[in-house]
Amino acid sequence: MDYSFYPRRFDCIVVGAGHAGTEAAYISARAGLRTLLITMNLDTIGQMSCNPAIGGIAKGHMVREVDALGGLMAKTIDATGIQFKMLNTSKGPSVWAPRAQAEKKQYQLAIKHQLEHLKNLSIRQDTVEDLIIENNQVTGVLTGRGFQFETNHVVLTTGTFLSSVIHIGTYQKESGRIGEPTTKGLSQTLGRYQFRLGRLKTGTPARVHKNSIRFDELEEQHGDDNPKPFSFSTKELNRKQIPCYITYTNEKTHSMIRDNLEFSPMYSGQIKSIGPRYCPSIEDKIVRFAERDRHQIFIEPEGYDTHEMYLNGVSTSLPEEVQWKFLRSIKGLEEVELMRPGYAIEYDFVDPTELRPTLETQKVKGLFFAGQINGTTGYEEAAAQGLVAAYNVVRSVQKEEPILFSRSESYIGVLVDDLVHKGVEDPYRMFTSRAEYRLLLRQDNADKRLMKYGYDMGLVSKELFQEMEDRYDRIEKLKTQMYVTSMKPSEELTKILEKKQISNYKFGHTISAFLKRSDIQIKDLTPILPELEQLNEEEKAVLEMEIKYEGYLKRELETIEYRKKFLGFKIPEDFAYESVKGLKTEALLKLQKHKPMDLESALHISGVDPSDVDLLLYHLVDRR
Repeated sequence: MDYSFYPRRFDCIVVGAGHAGTEAAYISARAGLRTLLITMNLDTIGQMSCNPAIGGIAKGHMVREVDALGGLMAKTIDATGIQFKMLNTSKGPSVWAPRAQAEKKQYQLAIKHQLEHLKNLSIRQDTVEDLIIENNQVTGVLTGRGFQFETNHVVLTTGTFLSSVIHIGTYQKESGRIGEPTTKGLSQTLGRYQFRLGRLKTGTPARVHKNSIRFDELEEQHGDDNPKPFSFSTKELNRKQIPCYITYTNEKTHSMIRDNLEFSPMYSGQIKSIGPRYCPSIEDKIVRFAERDRHQIFIEPEGYDTHEMYLNGVSTSLPEEVQWKFLRSIKGLEEVELMRPGYAIEYDFVDPTELRPTLETQKVKGLFFAGQINGTTGYEEAAAQGLVAAYNVVRSVQKEEPILFSRSESYIGVLVDDLVHKGVEDPYRMFTSRAEYRLLLRQDNADKRLMKYGYDMGLVSKELFQEMEDRYDRIEKLKTQMYVTSMKPSEELTKILEKKQISNYKFGHTISAFLKRSDIQIKDLTPILPELEQLNEEEKAVLEMEIKYEGYLKRELETIEYRKKFLGFKIPEDFAYESVKGLKTEALLKLQKHKPMDLESALHISGVDPSDVDLLLYHLVDRR
């Protein structure tokens, strides 16, 4: 074949253009590498295959980390969001998390638009059916239409498309998303090189027509009045916000589902793979939580200009006629019309313990995996992996040492460490409980923790980096001042004490100690510390959190050291794990199954988090 009419050699080839692939291609091209992105369909670049939202608990933290590292996701959701909300603000700041509903089609087009403007990136619609590997080094890819492209670095981000099958009742079809083809060639290639392949399952709920919903019967859920952006480069959010809605299943719904379980692929034996533990289908909820008389459903708009509504909370693979019936038993959905049915999808993944912490495979040099091919679930987890892979491709091309993100500096580090050392038994989803340093890893300080890497790679501008350094310089100076300045009698302080109904206050304590009181907020201190006016609201919040939670942070670090000291502590073979109060159900089941010999072995079990090991440790020490 004559190859002279098109570019043949690239520094990096990214296969797949979902959330992992788009981040990988974006980082690679912006870092100066000649990059090729190959995708089955140019019209689905950056597509949200399931829910039309970005962020959430721990996930929002990762989006901000991706942004601090120069990634794409945060800026895009800021530009296309239709509702912004900071979750968990009634709890401690370590679990505050941004989340946003997206204008789904706008989000996808914005991702595509930004990629198309990169001068080092070529985008091609085709499939990759085979890898070219010589002496355990990847040297290129072979496409479905017979083209061969040469490279020493390939990032595979195949999502749910590897030998995938969708299920709706007894209906089965080989498909990567409903209406889209699967790919088999790469599964065969990976099997040929003896990668350990497994099967996982995920699912999605029905989409329904907006005009068929009785909104007056539903509970409205609005975004924040003063929404905070995801990206550190976004100065303000001025997009129109629209509400979501809440309704609930009921006993009639549950009865219909129970009566039709034999037609569910999950319960008929048609599906044999394992689905996401923390995002179960409605069938699974009804069976596993039989004592619950209702389950919450979030009705989420997919955009300003579409009438499709996403039913978050009722993922299902029941037959379509059953979906119609049980949805119409729900308040507000009595006349609902399905536009797309819910379905389950099974697909191949590769055991992530075959990867290095760079996400390069151990078997084949230059071959990287990112996203659902590694057994994860979620847009944010995929984007984080795409970025890690691309960072290390760039470092490899530049013949520099790899960049490894630690557990103590990022949720991305927790994600990668869990994958490559623990592996997965079911689709991996990030939670704050997985991070032992979660008080250090707040969503607001991701720039302080990680932006230095993005700046050094040339992915973060000098202006933005300097802005970050100046911000934390201001915060640190005021923090120091508050630690050394004593509270003295004054008219301003008297007013504060009277307003807060604080009597018999003993002077001489520092301003920082005064702020640590539960009834005092940083906004109360401006009269006695006018320098606080130098900070904006976000900076004041960071300062307040760092002072108020200093004691908790110290305790967290002490707990980590205490755990390290006892990791070799033996666990009796007949130990009754169910006697440990507070263990997550997943951890309890995994510990009962694996019966680890010591605490260190327990820490290496997928689904057993540091917080679970702490509970075990305290129980064992107390027992002894």
